[in-house]
Amino acid sequence: MIRCVVGLLMAVVAMPAAGSAQSQMELNQQAGTTLQDADRQLNAVYTKLRTRLGPESRARLQAAEEAWIRFRDRECAFIGAPTAGGTIHGMIVAQCQARLTLVRVKDLEAQLNCQEGDLSCVRE
Repeated sequence: MIRCVVGLLMAVVAMPAAGSAQSQMELNQQAGTTLQDADRQLNAVYTKLRTRLGPESRARLQAAEEAWIRFRDRECAFIGAPTAGGTIHGMIVAQCQARLTLVRVKDLEAQLNCQEGDLSCVRE
């Protein structure tokens, strides 16, 4: 009897929460959705920052953003290389891209929320 109860409890604890992904395909989709959300956040903060900058600073920001996107994609290709050809590969790359994108969001938000006198902030 005790074995049955312990076995049942272990099975319940091991069950995934409702709504969580069950298959690799679902995990990949979940990672893709997380990346899309991060990209939306990045686009919003980038657009807001762009509106505060003069033409020269906007051009520098655009060049930096294009270079950053290339970096992110190449970095995540490197991180995901060991899983290339596997079903988990898309999830690994998307998780990496989402993580780096959220870091970039924080970096751009820091530019938006600069304190007066902070010389590391672009103000024009």
